[in-house]
Amino acid sequence: MPRYSTVLFDLDGTLLDSTRLILDSFHHTFAKHGLPAQPDDTFLAGVGTPLRVEFAKHCNRSEEVEAMIATYREYNFQHHDRMVSAFPGSVACVRTLAAAGVRLGIVTSKGRHGAQIGLTALELLDVFEVVVCAEDVTRHKPDPEPVHHAMNQLGSSPGQTLFIGDSLHDMRAGRGARVSTGAALWGPFARKSLALTEPTYFFEAFDDVTSLVLDAPQ
Repeated sequence: MPRYSTVLFDLDGTLLDSTRLILDSFHHTFAKHGLPAQPDDTFLAGVGTPLRVEFAKHCNRSEEVEAMIATYREYNFQHHDRMVSAFPGSVACVRTLAAAGVRLGIVTSKGRHGAQIGLTALELLDVFEVVVCAEDVTRHKPDPEPVHHAMNQLGSSPGQTLFIGDSLHDMRAGRGARVSTGAALWGPFARKSLALTEPTYFFEAFDDVTSLVLDAPQ
């Protein structure tokens, strides 16, 4: 039996190498809407936050926030397939876990259309039983609600569940849901910052994930 019967993954920065596309989408949106230019680090700090929440930090007019979301998505979708790729080993890991009978889910702050595009690029759209997106919850990561929602859909318990992500938001959401957490060190966030959230595991590569989950404790 696998060590965990359920494994949940974040999408961007965890399975999908899309950080440059995300940052460029923010830069393009700010420029088009006449907002002051920001360094990459400003936008990186907001990765994993729904766009509406992130843009509202810089603009207090709801109609302009909606226009910014439309601009961001237009640029992001237009350049998506050219600028994103699977992290090495991600697809093999997911398919190996699925073949072993592990229940799999995605927990992302992206909208459903964007998540479907990303999973299609990975050729993994058919593998995940549950895909929790921004539209599915009222409170987003780092709140644990998206993780709880995924577990409820799968009929899983916290003790059976591992949530793997690349950001502080992911780790805090997992801790709040009382599941085991795995920090993906191949993403854009440094181990030192992720360590502040005290993940259950640090993963250097996807082979580490596969080995841990399928190597059940004796």
